Formats: sequence, structure tokens, C-alpha cells
Amino acid sequence: MPAGWDGTREEVPEATSAGPDVPGITACHILVVDDTEFNRTLIGALLGEAGFNDLAFARDGFDALEQIARRTPDLVILDIMMPGMDGFEVCRRLRADHAYADLPVLVQTALSSTEDRNKAFAVGTTDLIAKPIDRMELLARVRIHLENRVLIRDLRHYRMRVEAEFAIAASMYDHLLPSAAALERLRRHSGLRVCCHARLAADLGGSLWGALPLDGGRLGVYLVETPGRGVPAALAAFRMHTLIHELAGMAGTPATFLAELNRRAADLPDADGVTGLLYGVVDPAARSFSYVSAAGTSPLVVTAGGGLLLFGDGGGAPVGRGDGGARPDHRLPFPEGATLVLPSEALTRTVAPEHLGTLVRRSMLHETPFAAVVHGLDQTLRDVPDDDHSLVWIGQDPT
Repeated sequence: MPAGWDGTREEVPEATSAGPDVPGITACHILVVDDTEFNRTLIGALLGEAGFNDLAFARDGFDALEQIARRTPDLVILDIMMPGMDGFEVCRRLRADHAYADLPVLVQTALSSTEDRNKAFAVGTTDLIAKPIDRMELLARVRIHLENRVLIRDLRHYRMRVEAEFAIAASMYDHLLPSAAALERLRRHSGLRVCCHARLAADLGGSLWGALPLDGGRLGVYLVETPGRGVPAALAAFRMHTLIHELAGMAGTPATFLAELNRRAADLPDADGVTGLLYGVVDPAARSFSYVSAAGTSPLVVTAGGGLLLFGDGGGAPVGRGDGGARPDHRLPFPEGATLVLPSEALTRTVAPEHLGTLVRRSMLHETPFAAVVHGLDQTLRDVPDDDHSLVWIGQDPT
């Protein structure tokens, strides 16, 4: 008999495995399966002494499977030698069901041969407890497997929560991007056809673009890139999106717009000064694209038929890092039939500007140049690690 089974109560150690208990393991549901009532009572008493009170008992394998189907336990303590359906078959049936693939099963057995022990593990046993039951061994193995069970469950819940947060952030991202209806309104307003090719990283990045209708048929367009990955990067991009739209009244003059954006971004509590921005105004009447860059990428203008490539200037101090003063506008010609291309910084890290320019020029030979350049980018990026990539395309001819 184990120590303490003579009616006296002994103190059970607070932890019989290495390290402290994982909180909550004593609340776990344990199913004890044994065809002998004495053994069920003994194991129940030892577990109850140690603080495990959510216990259930099954008299054979059939009873065990019925109880497990009604309520999945956190741990099964299973006798291997039972009439009707032995422990081997119980394990085999449990592991055949994906729902119980990671359910810990401790098999109590008097079998000592290597062949029998190997058979127990082959059918899915998690661990073995030797008969006659030793209290310290029983509690040690119960604790360690319940600790693992709780940790894995908590990790799974954490992962599910993170995935849900990613899904929400990705949905918000999609809603912030200009819709097809919004792009059609911009076309009617400015006579310009705006397209974008965007690839959102699985773990989210901070690349975001948008366009603002301005007076006189002009069009303001911005490309924001915040550092890092995941939900924090996406939230930083969302904050910049909000600031940009709050300043829509100043958007007609890029330098003034950036100066005020700099001032407000510097007041953000978590501003780290490495957010990039390219903002510019397309003026079809003046045949020009005036813009400012705050650690932004270089815009590209290609003339009708791909005859000439004009690269603009990028760089500059990141958003929120500047002194708040107005910066001079850069200007690129935007002649009739030209196309303006704005690549994200992540895209230019992967595709060299010269290669991007070649893709754009080649695409102009097709009936649908935007579709052609997207195809070329997909081919170029197919073996590139997952990352945010955006390419904004503004043309005066149908694309």
C-alpha cells in the first residue's frame, strides 16, 4: 500500500515536479479508468489529497469512451488490463479521433516486458505508471502532464487571440484602402485612372496608400510606411492615415501639408521618428507632379509609349523628425499620356529602381500596361520572403 493509506493524512508536497506548479492544474478534469473499484477509490483518494477535485471514474473502456465523448478530460489515468475493451484499444480509438490527439493518457500497468511497454506507446500512451501505484510517482506524473496540458492550452488560446487581432487589423487595412467605387470617383474628378497593386504580409506591415480629391481636378496621393511588423505597425499606419485625412484642407500644397503633419506626428506618444511618407499632387492641367518626401521612395514618371523614364528624389528626414518647417516641393513633369508610378519602400528594397523602370517600360507596350507590370512584379517576387509591397499607378490613358 502507498504511504498514508492507513487512514492517516500525510502532507503532500506542493510540487513534485521541477519548478513551480502551473496555476490552474488542480481545477483540471481527470478521468480514472479501472475495472477494479478499489483501484478507482485509491487513485481518487490520492488525487483528492493533492487538491485535484474534478474527478470522474469509469469502470471499463466502453464507459470511458462514453464519458470522454460527453466531456473531454484534461487527463486520463487508464488501466491497461480490463475485460471487454482493454486500455490498448481505448488508446487506439482515442488517437484515431483528431479531437483527442493531444489528450494526455497515463497508463497504469503491471506489465514489465519491453514488448508490452512498446505496444503501449505505439497505440498512443503518453506515459506509464507502474503498479502497484506509488503516490509520489502518480502525483509527479499527473502534475507534469497537466502542467504541459495547461501551458499548451494557454498557448493555443494566445495564438487564437493573436490570429483574431491580425484578422481585425487586416480587415481595417482593407477598409482604409481606396475601394473600386472610390477610385472611379477619383477618375471622374480628375480624369486620371488610379490603380494599385498591393501584397499584404501575412504578419502585417505598415505600408498604406490613399488619394485625396483636390480643387481644379487635382489629385493628392500619399504612400505611408511605418516600421516594424504585426499589429503595432498596422496601428501606426492607421494613425498616420487619420492624421493625413484630418489635414486634407492643407493637402493642395505638399510642403505646407508635410510641415503640419510633421508637427502633429511629433506629438504622438509613441512616435519613433522612422515613419516614411511620399506625398504629392498630380495636376493634369499643369502637366506636373509636385511632391515632398519624408524618408519616402522615389517617384517615377514614364512618358507615353515608355519612351522616357524620369526618376524623382526620395529620402529626407522621417515624419515627426523634421523641424516642422516647410520643405521645398520637388516637381516632375507629367506630360500628356504619361504614367506616374509610386513604389513602396519595401518594394524598392526587393526590386531595384532600374529593374522596376524596365518592367514599367516593357508594360507600356501592352494593351493593358498596369496588368502587364503587375504580372512582371509577381514573377519577380514569387521567391521573395513575405513582405508588404505596394505599387500605385496613375495614368492619363486607360490602363
